[in-house]
Amino acid sequence: MAQKDVYSLLERKVDALRGSSKTGEERKVIDEVFDRQTLLTIYGMMTSDLIDTVEYPISTGKEGNVFLAYSPEGDELALKIFRTTNSTFKRIAKYIEGDPRFRGLSGNRRKVIYAWTGKEYRNLQRYQDAGVNVPEPIAHDKNCLLMEFIGEGGVSSPKLKDAQIDDIQETYDEVLSFLVEGYQEAHLVHGDLSEYNILYHEGTAIMIDCGQAMTSDHYNAKEILERDIVNCNRFFRLRGAKVEDDKELLDSIMEKEQ
Repeated sequence: MAQKDVYSLLERKVDALRGSSKTGEERKVIDEVFDRQTLLTIYGMMTSDLIDTVEYPISTGKEGNVFLAYSPEGDELALKIFRTTNSTFKRIAKYIEGDPRFRGLSGNRRKVIYAWTGKEYRNLQRYQDAGVNVPEPIAHDKNCLLMEFIGEGGVSSPKLKDAQIDDIQETYDEVLSFLVEGYQEAHLVHGDLSEYNILYHEGTAIMIDCGQAMTSDHYNAKEILERDIVNCNRFFRLRGAKVEDDKELLDSIMEKEQ
């Protein structure tokens, strides 16, 4: 297919998404996600043979949406598209302070969001290298992040809050490893870890939404890690798991950082 035809097809798919949206708010979100620059970025991923088609949204978040996509080989992929709006910029601003990767970019909304996308990609790489269960990062460009799809048949795996968990204690231990290995091996603190940011796939917990994760030497790392511990322990305690003491777990994790 000629390049101009690929771009035209992409525009038609976006028009179809607008048409299928039931509310004005949904159509507004589609327009915010698929601005001209984003369409050109997706088009570049298509012509680079990273993706063949972009299908329907599988997740809607505060900063962006995740869409089901297919590779040229027919493999399912997840395409996360961050909105380049002022509201997105304001939401992530609190995570930028003190992060050297954003020095000099604070006044440029689009460049900050592009850097944020790259940050999530690198955070996923660091977590994966440390042995933490996260979606495999594949590529990123501007405000688009391409990664492994967690699910089957175009249906995303459920979040932990909605999942029928086989063994609550075993799953708690898996989530503990996100906290422990994430801090001690990847030297990262997720910063928003809870039952809302963990998928349950084939009996295994998988951590997602790692854009806001901060390095363990961040000035606020201890407070953020403690919040993650409290949130996770609260969920698993309510589900009947035997959880560790919040304070003791925090001290243990921080004392043994490599």
